[in-house]
Amino acid sequence: MEKKKYYITTPIYYPSGNPHIGHCYTTVACDTIARFKRMQGFDVMFLTGTDEHGMKIEQKAKALGVTPKEYVDPIVENFKKLWDVMGISNDRFVRTTDDYHVKTVQTIFKKLYDKGYIYKGEYTGKYCTPCESFWTESQLDENGCCPDCHRPVIDAHEEAYFLKISDFADKIEKFLTETDYLRPKSRVNEMVNNFIKPGLEDLCVSRTSFTWGVPVSFDEKHVVYVWVDALANYISALGYENDAYDDFSKFWPADMHMTAKEIVRFHSIVWIIILMMLDLPLPKMLYGHGWINFNGQKMSKSIGNVIDPFVLAERYGSDAVRYQIMRDMPYGSDSNFSNEIMITRINSDLANDFGNLVSRTVAMADKYFGGTLPEERDYDQLDDELVEMASALRETVTPMIEEARLSNALEEIFKVVSRANKYIDETEPWKLGKDEASRPRLASVLYNLLETIRICSGLLFPFMPKTMPKVWEQIGAKPEEVEYNVLGEFGKLPANVTVHKGEVLFPRIDIEKEIDELNALLTPAKTIREDEDLDKANVIGIEQFAEVKLRTGEITACEKMPKAKKLLKLTVDDGRQGRQIVSGIAKWYTPEELVGKKIVFVANLAPRKLCGEESQGMILAADCGNEDIKVLFVDKDIPNGSPIG
Repeated sequence: MEKKKYYITTPIYYPSGNPHIGHCYTTVACDTIARFKRMQGFDVMFLTGTDEHGMKIEQKAKALGVTPKEYVDPIVENFKKLWDVMGISNDRFVRTTDDYHVKTVQTIFKKLYDKGYIYKGEYTGKYCTPCESFWTESQLDENGCCPDCHRPVIDAHEEAYFLKISDFADKIEKFLTETDYLRPKSRVNEMVNNFIKPGLEDLCVSRTSFTWGVPVSFDEKHVVYVWVDALANYISALGYENDAYDDFSKFWPADMHMTAKEIVRFHSIVWIIILMMLDLPLPKMLYGHGWINFNGQKMSKSIGNVIDPFVLAERYGSDAVRYQIMRDMPYGSDSNFSNEIMITRINSDLANDFGNLVSRTVAMADKYFGGTLPEERDYDQLDDELVEMASALRETVTPMIEEARLSNALEEIFKVVSRANKYIDETEPWKLGKDEASRPRLASVLYNLLETIRICSGLLFPFMPKTMPKVWEQIGAKPEEVEYNVLGEFGKLPANVTVHKGEVLFPRIDIEKEIDELNALLTPAKTIREDEDLDKANVIGIEQFAEVKLRTGEITACEKMPKAKKLLKLTVDDGRQGRQIVSGIAKWYTPEELVGKKIVFVANLAPRKLCGEESQGMILAADCGNEDIKVLFVDKDIPNGSPIG
């Protein structure tokens, strides 16, 4: 009988720097699900890879004096090395620079052009280079910056091709609202209310201002926009419109795409519309997970708080790292990461609860029975609850894992682990071991514990694939006794099972000492922004800098804008006639805090209307990461209108 097929994908990662723990979440989550589906007997295709084109890569390579390919190659190899360290079992790794992928992208672009979905025009608007995203004026944040990363955008004006996604506004809204494709459901509301309802605009899908991309086959001064290029990987890696593979008819449509929430719009709107235009089947599920926050800040290389997963895996083992990031990421929500959280989780769940359960049980079987349990048993009602919980566990966690509710699944497994530890306290095997007449009862207690460990470890295998085989060896479980189809049955170990004492699975960590050492290893020496290399590439001369006129001023009045919660209207004494500046800092400052403060502002910025009020300049503020903004205040003795520079 032919196996059922299952196709799962991570997003392909942008190699603008070395991988960090944030990249690990999506990849480990997909790996966990892929391993689980294999356990169920599915023929699984698990895809990951790298998205290597775009202006940012071209600029970074230029700044370093290398070609874009030379720049990305070692970074891509580091991704692959990390996936090996983390035990990632991907079946295929796609690079958007691979020849077969380029062929697929060019063919898709030409098909869409021939079908009338792509047309040539001129793009005038805003572009965020770090995010490789186009934005309309209305989509920018309150400071006129990228709404995703909140960094400045550039004015873009160039000949370009456009994709008619506006024609599909009704279809895509119906698809998102009437199917279970996009999960969690809160993401659907975000997409509909933020991108579809305001008016879905045609998407610019080519660029002429740089060359590092897939050339448009029929107009080679254009390169394909990276978000069309990148999305095509899900079918190029199966052989769609190329000769490298022949798996498209076998595995498409995808059973699950997984991605972080900031790029859900591309996967839930643009990708689906492209597939509709190509008359291809639509994927079954997209799960948009949250962010990992580090000490309260979104984990990001751009703010210098990335965590080196190589260091963590070396110190604790990759399975402990896998467990912590899966356990502490709630379904669809953001999670927090800190050195304390990781070590506490390892100590509490893995060392104290699960590891201790295994070592105590095996040690008692070895002490009281020489490692081999006798077949004679003595039942007690105390056994019932543990047996029932362990027997029901597989059916409880299966839908959770299939729906990417991985933290919930681990929570359920560890409820049973906790119940098993409580069962030891209730049955007191150390007392039973003192009485020869109690040996059948003691054998029952230890057998129930070994069976519970067998079931829990079998279901933990997709999460911690390197450690669980060591558990099976210690409890005497054969491979066929930890297969998925028997994990719902209690009593599969032989009655006279033999255990084997082994190494401590998860050594307990001295938390204070470890935190000190980790902080020294993981705390960045300085905050490094992702666009630091771009600063080198985009240097300006003193003449250009001199064109920007910075002056000091005093805020004499300040009020909230009734139609815009994020904006404050400032009246500024600039040492001349005075001026009004509208600034998106209401989230961080009240009007009362600002009145009387002296600031620096751009004095020769062209006026612009913000929510009906004219803004005659821009105040200087620092982006401190995690959407935290600090206004630059100056000494009160500096006269208003003093030039800066």
